[in-house]
Amino acid sequence: MGALSYHFNIDGEDFSSAGDASVAMKKTLRQLGFPNDVVRRCSIAMYEGEINMVIHANGGTADVDVYPDKIVIVLEDHGPGIPDVELAMKEGYSTSTEQIRNMGFGAGMGLPNMKRYTESLEIETQVGVGTKLTMVVGV
Repeated sequence: MGALSYHFNIDGEDFSSAGDASVAMKKTLRQLGFPNDVVRRCSIAMYEGEINMVIHANGGTADVDVYPDKIVIVLEDHGPGIPDVELAMKEGYSTSTEQIRNMGFGAGMGLPNMKRYTESLEIETQVGVGTKLTMVVGV
């Protein structure tokens, strides 16, 4: 069986819609009969990426390919890029503004959680150009 592919546009202007794509994927994966743990890990990883795109990059896209043995999530934006990936991977490190933190976001757990809940996380980033994250969740 080939992959089932899903595409989402992430609106960087609207915090209220942040997470809509991960909620839609969660519902789809449940309907497809994936185990709860797989659904949960995909949802968390994708949500963290969506929030990062809204906070830092004015939105982007999410493409999800669903295979019988894995789910591949590709998040891509044309934001500022990540100047220091190693630093950004440290729990608690955040470049979010005080206003974003006051809204309950920007705690510095996005990238660490994406890594924690996936089998692999590949980060391609260029300052001033954007970032592409590829995550794989095994079944």
